[in-house]
This record gives sequence, structure tokens and C-alpha cells, in this order.
Amino acid sequence: MSLATIDIGVFLAYVVGIIALAYWVSREKAGYDKNTEDYFLAGKSLPWWAIGASLIAANISAEQIIGMSGSGYVIGLAIASYEWMAAITLIIVGKYFLPIYLNRGIYTMPQFLEQRYDHRVRTILAVFWLGVYVFVNLTAILWLGALAINTVAGVELVYGLLFLGAFAAAYSLYGGLKAVAFTDIIQVVLLVFGGLFLSYVSLETIGDGQGVLVGFAELTARAPEKFDMILSSDNSHYADLPGISVLIGGMWIMNLSYWGFNQYIIQRALAAKNLNEAQKGIAFAAFLKILMPVIVVLPGIAAVVLAPDLSSPDQAYPVLMKMMPVGMMGLVFAALVAAIVSSLGSMTNSIATIFTMDIYSFYKKDRSQKHYVFVGRVVSFSSLVIAMICAEPLLGNFDQAFQYIQEFTGFFTPGIVVIFLLGMFWKRATAHGALTAAIGSAVLSFGLKVMWPSLPFIDRVGVVFLSCLGLAIIVTLFENSGVQKNAVDLDDINFTSSRNFNISALGVILILTALYATWW
Repeated sequence: MSLATIDIGVFLAYVVGIIALAYWVSREKAGYDKNTEDYFLAGKSLPWWAIGASLIAANISAEQIIGMSGSGYVIGLAIASYEWMAAITLIIVGKYFLPIYLNRGIYTMPQFLEQRYDHRVRTILAVFWLGVYVFVNLTAILWLGALAINTVAGVELVYGLLFLGAFAAAYSLYGGLKAVAFTDIIQVVLLVFGGLFLSYVSLETIGDGQGVLVGFAELTARAPEKFDMILSSDNSHYADLPGISVLIGGMWIMNLSYWGFNQYIIQRALAAKNLNEAQKGIAFAAFLKILMPVIVVLPGIAAVVLAPDLSSPDQAYPVLMKMMPVGMMGLVFAALVAAIVSSLGSMTNSIATIFTMDIYSFYKKDRSQKHYVFVGRVVSFSSLVIAMICAEPLLGNFDQAFQYIQEFTGFFTPGIVVIFLLGMFWKRATAHGALTAAIGSAVLSFGLKVMWPSLPFIDRVGVVFLSCLGLAIIVTLFENSGVQKNAVDLDDINFTSSRNFNISALGVILILTALYATWW
């Protein structure tokens, strides 16, 4: 299916507008060259609304929209736990993690690990994150994005990959995080409006024009099995979302790792004007996360009724886009591409930040700020090229890319969470204990995958987390080195949050309680 002329016009207007806006917000006074703080942390000037919008724009990409819609098509509403539990996780991050990070004045998560442990821990985690960002996340965003463009507009996959890479480079390469964060405001507005409109049209169609409420009632009646939040053990997808342990087990570890210790996400909060502004942005993002299943999961469930014979679950969202009227199709298509390129821009900037600040600057000390910014731009561009080359070989054979990403990252996240939690909240934790947790996470995860294949991967994440926690504590106690000289002094950290943040946190908890009580 090809886009109509008016749809192409709408889409091109969006592309030109985003690039123009990115260059406008990135401009500097004559004679001033960007330094590393400007390029990687937006000059530490981001307001709360830019932080919140950029968090969501970075998070919601092809792997979320296409992948989670595909999982919604196969599994149902239960996959929304990734979104709804993330909302509570964001509140925890804003309340307890951000005060420590901002107090330390860090650029990157590996930098915190060197401050707390040693350079070995920093380097190992930096190399790990670079590998995951380039060969898992960046490739997934590009591949699923190209797949969506192919399905909707009939563009060949290779040309879709090239377009997405070129577009992301054009608007983010020059301005860095500032260009990404401020254009993300437009991206999120498009994403939310376009996604809600797609859900509206889908429900209207199911309800035969009698309204979205009738359509939703009809959808729940025709596909009741897709509206179980907590899957029973006899459900064919129990291995993906194993019942009550989704609420009390390994998904907490996955969420804490993603939202609390992930450079790609937390970099926006590190660029805040101050802690209060960062926490307001986090709370804003938490409320947007509650809304996300309507945009990324509901269309997949609707496709069970509207397109029951799809060859691949990841085609659910693009196929529904074909139902859009002329003009609106271009806007919804722009919203999808907005989600993709905003994540590409965010990801490449984080890759550049980690490589430049955690690896390159260690071996090439005392270079100029202009030089480090140049290196960051080269790394951003190079990562896009590598990911475009590797996208199809790595992801071309997976039906549910979102589940693939979760499964892969689940091998390493238990150890990462142990390293950070002990580093922040236990003064005796040592570098050897941290390294033991990092290595143990990969070894134990792989061992359980092979020897206990029936264990759901979320449960495996929980088991490995507890095991790594025990190993790190045992190694630390065996060293008997007492309080570490680089330990975080929690007495120096102000964990007091504003009244507005506390009210927002309570609101998030009450809304989620109501949602789970309704769809239990």
C-alpha cells in the first residue's frame, strides 16, 4: 500500500519541521563551540516537560509500538505490565536514585561505577552497554521501523533502513542531547495523538460506527482471553508472563535496570536544571506510561478481531494503519516515524556519551572539548551505520522482537541491578563483589536457560538476581575490608521530595491499583 499525495505532504512537512527545529534549538552564539556538557547533557538546562517527554520518546520506539502491539496480538493486555509497572519504577527512581546521581555530578552510569568501585567495573559495564545498545537496541529500532515503513508505504526494507538512519543523523548529530530532548516534545505529541487516533478508529470499526465504548465492549466480548492481566499457569504464554510473579518477581529487576541504571534513559534526568525539575519530569513520564498501553497494546488486541490471519504478530500495528483516512494516515505515519527516529537519536547520543566519556577520554586525556564533541559525533554516525548493516541478520527471523529483546537483556540485568543497589545503599560493597555479580549474572542466566528451559525468563531473572546478590555479599564479607572509601554517604543526600511529586506518586499508585483490580 502506498501513501496518498496528501499523506506524503503531511509526512514531508513533519520531516522538514523536525530537522529545522533541531537546528534552531541547537544554535549557539557566534564564536562559541559546544563543550561536552552542552553536547552530552544539554548544558544541564532541561526543564521538566522536556525531560518527561524525552523519556517517553526515547522509550517508545519501533520495538515498543510494533513489538508490543505484536505481543498484544499474541498475548493480550498482560503485556501492558511492562508499561504500568514502569510507572511505579519511575517514581522509585525519581525519589531514591536521582538524588544520588545528581549529587555526584556524573555524565554516565559507568562513571558512577568508577566513582563508587574502580575503573575495571566502569570499563566492563561501558563495553557491555555499547554492545547491547548497538547490536540489540539500535538494530531492533531500525529493523522494526523499516518493517513498518515497508508495510505501510511499500518502501523496500533497505531503503527504509537508510532513510531512518539518515533522518536520525540529520536532526540529532549536530545538536546532541539538546536537539533530541527539545524536538521530543513534538515527537511525543505526534506519538500520543497518532496512537490514540489509531485506537479510536480501530474501536469504531469493531463497534460498527456506534462509538468507541461499544467497540471496546465488543472487543472484550469477542476476545476475552486477551484481557487477563495475570496469566494462569495453563495459559500458552505463561512462560512470557508467569502469573503473579510478574508483580512481585523478576519484572521489577528488568524495570529497575531499564529506568534506573540505563544511560539511554537516565541521561535526560542527568541533564536537568536541578533535582526538583528532574523529579517533576520523572512524574510526568510516569503518567504518560500509564497511557501507553492504549497506544501500543490496544491496537494489537484490536487486530485479533480486525486482522485475525496475520503472518507475523509484528504486522498488527502497520496493518491497522492502513485503515486510516487520507490525510490522517500521513499524520499517524509521521507519529510512528517520530517514535522511531527520536529513539535512534537518543540511543546514538548515549552510545557517543559512553564511548567518549568512559573509554576514549581515559586513553586520550587532556584533549580539547571541541575534540571530544567531534569524537561523539563520529561515534554517533558510526553506530548508526553498524546497526543498519547488522539489523536484518540479527532480527530478520524473530516474530516477536520485543520478547527477544527482553529475553536477551534478562541475561545481564540481574547483575547490573545488584551492582548499583549495593553501590548506592551498602557502604561495604567492594569492586570484587560487583565484578562477581556481573560475571555471575551471565553465567547463571545461561546455565538456567540450558538446564531449566521451562523456567519462565522473568522468574529466571528473579532467581539470578537473588543469587548474584548473595554472591556479591559473600565476596564482600570475605574481603572484610570494611566501609569503602568511595562509598555513597547517604547522610549527604537529600531524599526529601516536593509536595507535588509526592501527590503525583500517590496518584500513580492509585490509578495502577484500580487498573489491576479491574483486569485481574
